[in-house]
Amino acid sequence: MANTKLKAFLDGAHIAPEVFSLRPDYRCLLIALENVPTGSSDDASEALLQEAESTAKATLAKTPVTDIPHVAAWRQAYKQFGSKPKFRNSLEALTRRVDAGLPRVNRLTDTYNAISVKHQIPLGGEDLAKYDGSPFLKRAKGDEKFETKEGGEPVVEHPDVGEVVWCDDAGVTCRRWNWRQCTRTALTADTTSVLIIMDALDPFSNEALNAAADELVTALSQGSAEVLVERRLLGPSSS
Repeated sequence: MANTKLKAFLDGAHIAPEVFSLRPDYRCLLIALENVPTGSSDDASEALLQEAESTAKATLAKTPVTDIPHVAAWRQAYKQFGSKPKFRNSLEALTRRVDAGLPRVNRLTDTYNAISVKHQIPLGGEDLAKYDGSPFLKRAKGDEKFETKEGGEPVVEHPDVGEVVWCDDAGVTCRRWNWRQCTRTALTADTTSVLIIMDALDPFSNEALNAAADELVTALSQGSAEVLVERRLLGPSSS
């Protein structure tokens, strides 16, 4: 089901031209959902995680994590905006956890982590209700506000100059493109309005991007006929 409020939210999303100057192959698929069922990890999310772990282990048995095509593309993108190797995109960070087992958090987080690893795409989930305006992607000036925690205490950091960051009107929502999300818009066990950000670089195709999105939406909609969904693909010709 569609929703005009969600559509308006996504219609306001944009990507700054300097991002495409850095990576002309970049695309993102934004998915906005309302009335997503809440709850702790369940049999369905566990099955998705186990499938993702098995798929990733089969890949890692033949290919080092840094040579997986989409991981390698994102490592190169990080170098291009000056990020140090110690900072790993969310896909690589999750894939490296497969042998020990992916984290079990709650139904929502488990589901999008499983889809990320299974389809090998960086994928972030945000609490849409906590957004101030629509999302946008840009290269940082360095004075933007990023709310996080250090030693369990709230702190405000600032991105590096030139860093690629997701933002809303209140500040940075995710640093280093898809490395770490802020605490302000973080998902909680009570989140029912969700923004999903799926980031793609070549050789990841739009067909693969939409396939991952289809599986994610189906999984998050299980158990409720009231889930509202809007999607928008952003790329060099649409931002």
